[in-house]
Amino acid sequence: MTAISATKARENIYQIISDVNANCEPITITNNKGKNAVLIGEADWRAIEETLYLMSIPGMAESIVAGGKTPIEECISEEEVEW
Repeated sequence: MTAISATKARENIYQIISDVNANCEPITITNNKGKNAVLIGEADWRAIEETLYLMSIPGMAESIVAGGKTPIEECISEEEVEW
């Protein structure tokens, strides 16, 4: 993960935000007090939140793994799903 100082981040904040979103790679922003922060793109953060939520549901991880192992021929179509 790339690390830059808070001073450098202030100088180039718009470019840093653009880079984080374009590359989907977080950047550590450091300071001299040892209390660093990590800048990530909004889409990446939303994906992390969704993953954390899904993993908080008991049995969800196992269900996702099992679903991934299901042959496509055994899956139902969208038309068959009753919402």
